[in-house]
Amino acid sequence: MGPTAVPQSKRLAFLLVFVVPALMPAAAWLGLASGRADLLAWFPLFFLFVLLPAADYALGHDPVNVAPGQERAVSDSAWFRGLTLACLPVQLAVLAWSAYWFSQAGFGPLGVAGWLLSQGVVGGILAINTAHELIHKDGRLEPLVGGLLLASVGYHGFKIEHLRGHHVHVSTPEDASSARFGQSLWHFLPRAMWRNTLNAWRLEARRLQGLGLPKLHWRNEMMAWTGVWLLFAGLFLAWLGPVGLAFFLVQGLLAAGSLEIINYIEHYGLERQRGPDGRYERTTHLHSWNSDYALSNLLLFQLQRHSDHHAFPKRRYAILRHQPDSPQLPGGYAAMFVLALVPPLWKRVVDPRVLAFRANRAPTGG
Repeated sequence: MGPTAVPQSKRLAFLLVFVVPALMPAAAWLGLASGRADLLAWFPLFFLFVLLPAADYALGHDPVNVAPGQERAVSDSAWFRGLTLACLPVQLAVLAWSAYWFSQAGFGPLGVAGWLLSQGVVGGILAINTAHELIHKDGRLEPLVGGLLLASVGYHGFKIEHLRGHHVHVSTPEDASSARFGQSLWHFLPRAMWRNTLNAWRLEARRLQGLGLPKLHWRNEMMAWTGVWLLFAGLFLAWLGPVGLAFFLVQGLLAAGSLEIINYIEHYGLERQRGPDGRYERTTHLHSWNSDYALSNLLLFQLQRHSDHHAFPKRRYAILRHQPDSPQLPGGYAAMFVLALVPPLWKRVVDPRVLAFRANRAPTGG
């Protein structure tokens, strides 16, 4: 199919994003109805990593792009902007409700693990993925909402490091969020989380130094967002006690981990070539993995059209383009997430694709 406008059915289908936070109360209801609360605490993970990949493969691909002449109107649409902004109250509401349920449900160890992992993944999708869309936008409102979403899961350094670190150094050894060929997820993950947090502080210190200001200044954005995160933590402690605080801290750590697993998937094994002058080539759609599976793209604000995002970072999600000559993943992010957790399987499936892409790619200039 050729390029087109966004049909009404697809405009409305982006509401599927809100299925993700609804998985938490659904899990609670199923647990009550069945009397198996500990087991059903895992329902969101079963939905996202078993049912969703199966539905993704059944429904297939969506390679259709918005017609270039209609991109501006689609991008300016209040509908698409409003959906992302609406994620902030939804995230705060489901986070508060989930914490309360966690404190009252009487989970055993199995239920505790399932509920925290489920909330962490839901937060990674609803908070961090949406924030990723918002922090790239101009103006004050959308970046502010993105920052609040990130603070709700304690990964607020992403607002700084992603824009000034990852997008500058992507697919080079300087980028902690770009996995090297052959690197396992479990080697990549803790290093990415630690290095990216430190780098956010370094980038802010460097910016303030350029303004002639000390590192610990009120204009340090990391200090401001850390203050917001501490406020959230204090509210959970005051409301639900140590259990509430522990819930808030652990769900944030797991949400951040979910984000970095997606980063692993998005750039694994891809490299920007270095010219004779030592400079890396310009970032293009050839430096990120692409996936055009229809359902998971709707649930993720088309994050899986990541190749186009890195070529045009400010492009709104509704007009991101499927790039057929980008490296293509063999599934949506949900399927690839599960695959990445098992490094031998990941390497068996993905490594041959990396090698084939490298072999077929024509050299480019620096």
